[in-house]
Order: sequence, then C-alpha cells, then structure tokens
Amino acid sequence: MEKETVKTERLLSKIDILKSWMLWVGTCELSNSFERLQSLSFASCLAPILKKLYKDDAKLSEALKRHLTFFNTEGIWGSLIHGIVIAMEEEKAKGEEVSDEMITGLKTGFMGPLAGIGDTVDWGTIRPIVIGLFLPLASAGSWIAGLGPFVVVSLISTTISYYLWHMGYRIGRKSILQVLKDGRINQFITAASVLGMFMMGVLSSQYVKLSLKPSIMVNGEKTTIQSYIDQILPGLLPIIAVFVIYYLIKKRKVKYTMILLGVLVFSLVGALIGLF
Repeated sequence: MEKETVKTERLLSKIDILKSWMLWVGTCELSNSFERLQSLSFASCLAPILKKLYKDDAKLSEALKRHLTFFNTEGIWGSLIHGIVIAMEEEKAKGEEVSDEMITGLKTGFMGPLAGIGDTVDWGTIRPIVIGLFLPLASAGSWIAGLGPFVVVSLISTTISYYLWHMGYRIGRKSILQVLKDGRINQFITAASVLGMFMMGVLSSQYVKLSLKPSIMVNGEKTTIQSYIDQILPGLLPIIAVFVIYYLIKKRKVKYTMILLGVLVFSLVGALIGLF
C-alpha cells in the first residue's frame, strides 16, 4: 500500500505547473532558430520543473539536453504536449519506466498534428471571426476597434493554452489521443466555420458597395440602370463581386495581392469612365 502511495504522489505543485506555463506563453516565439526553432523556449519553461524533479546534476543535465532537440508546433494548442511531457518527467523522476525515446517520440509525433489544429482554429477561425465583430466599430471610427481584437483574441488563446497545459499534465499520455479521437475538435472547427461563413455573408452585404452610375431615358424620364437592377434583386452587383473574388481565390488560386491590385485598378478605371 505504501509503495502504491509513493507512485501516485505528485512531486510538483500547482504553482510549479503555472509558472512553467507562464514561461512558455511569454517565450514560445522568442527563441526561434533555423536549427531548433522552439527548443530553447521548451527547455527554458521546463527548466524550473526539471530542477525540482532531478536533484542530481547529471540527471538534470540529461533532462535539459533531452529537451534541446528540434521542436516546433503551434504555441497555443501545442501546450498540450508540454503538460504531458511534464507528467512523464515526473513519472520518470519517481522511478517509473519512462525512457528518453518515449518522451522525445511523443513530442516529435504530435507537434505536427497539434500545429495543424492550432493553425486552423486560432489563425483560420477565431481571429477572423473576432476581427469581423469589430469591423463595424472600425468603420465608425472607434479606437476600440484597434485594441479590441488583440485583447479578445489574446484572452481566448490564453484560456485555451492554460486549459490544454493543465489537461495534459492531469491526464498524461492519454490526453492527446483523447482530444484527437473524441471528435470534439472537428465539431468545434465545423461550428466555427459555419459561424464564420454567416459573418462573412453579413459583412459582405454591409461593406461591399458596388453600383452603376450611367442613366437611360425611359418614357421621357431619366433613370439609372442601377434602379432597374435593384428592382430585380437588391445588392446583386456586390454579391457578384464577392463570388468573383471567391472564385479567383478558391478555384484559380490567384494571390491575394493580385486580387487587391485588380480591385483597385478596376475601381479607378470604372470611376474615371463614369461607370461607377
């Protein structure tokens, strides 16, 4: 009974885990290099943990070298790896059969998949949605639009990182498999993508403006061509413009810079000849 108690005893406190997480959040993108990318930040945030686990200098040196190998993942969702590695290092320090290869293999095997999830959720979903929410404030000239997205996105990202870090430590090696297999990530990405499409539609209708200026004579009265188009379908030209740009991006793989330049030139020429 005593032996089992020793095995399940935690060597690290909640403060130790919190300090390690704060070090990672503050330094994960500061030490990037072509040779090892985030390895220095990884070893730095684990250094206080390793010093507490390994009192012997030789074992501490081995542990630090173990985490100075190449490492690169998305800083927020990659936090799950750190929590698991801390749990594995704790088990290793207590004498459990956790090899160096097992720890390194876990880091190498999951830093890619988690980077893909993080880039999709953080950069491809959360940030565009939050920025879209603040666009009306930006068009109204409010200074909050310049600061708001940064604050909101930072709070969301920090919360996700904190949760994943502690979940990884709490559950251990099974946590990554649980997150990848239970389908919650795919459900979240799908729901966020649907919300993002709704928002893009709303923003397109509100902020994409396109109307024709030429007029014609009908029954002795001068009227614009745009008025007839509005009778058929209000907002027809803006939605055509949106779908043309979508087609160029999605189907023709045209670069964003070329599309922006094309829209600028098309607008200027149209205004000069009196079309818009």
